[in-house]
Amino acid sequence: MNVPAIRIRGLVKRYGDLTAVDGISFDVEDGAFFGLLGPNGAGKTTTINAIVGLASIGGGSIELFGHDVVGDWRAARVTVGLAPQEYNFDRYLNIRDVLIYQAGYYGLRGAAVRKRADDLLERFGLTSKAKLVYTRLSGGMKRRLTLARALIHEPRLLILDEPTAGVDVELRLELWAFLRELNVAGTTIVLTTHYLEEAQELCNQIGIVETGKLVALETTANLIGDRSLQDVFLELTRR
Repeated sequence: MNVPAIRIRGLVKRYGDLTAVDGISFDVEDGAFFGLLGPNGAGKTTTINAIVGLASIGGGSIELFGHDVVGDWRAARVTVGLAPQEYNFDRYLNIRDVLIYQAGYYGLRGAAVRKRADDLLERFGLTSKAKLVYTRLSGGMKRRLTLARALIHEPRLLILDEPTAGVDVELRLELWAFLRELNVAGTTIVLTTHYLEEAQELCNQIGIVETGKLVALETTANLIGDRSLQDVFLELTRR
């Protein structure tokens, strides 16, 4: 039996009196394109942060490819790349060095990493900007750099938190095409979004969270066709 890319059981995360994630459990199969949907404040980003180690776990467990993210965190962490919604680059590094320094966090260095960085810059149309700091980039270029950084160590799992928020239609379609290509090549992808169209276009399975709870988990086709969830979809669309 294949080990899931992600296995979450009874995940709880509290901030004082606020329960941001309330007993969520689900699996993401190896090779899947999984959508995690929900309105702002539903617990999507908190769940993602717990998966990648940016938020401590208040209860439950998370495994990445069979590695516990707490007890076996080194092995778990190397399997995943995160493209966050917010830009958090070092403003004193040029964008080529942003990629090279990121690889160093995974113990990767030398000529192979420099070539990987150059290949990613080329793939995302950033080669001519390689010596610029990120503040000199347009919003679309910053979004491309976010993806390139997440992929520098060639992770088996890519997590994207609202990857097309605030981008124009042309870039959105370009990113969709790239993500499909990456998924077909074998990378497991988890996408958080509140755009139903995006989830329908890309994902083969969708989970919906509201107020920290998982309220639906189904294949995309079955979920979109479930009339009992139309109120949830309408709420997502409004937000």
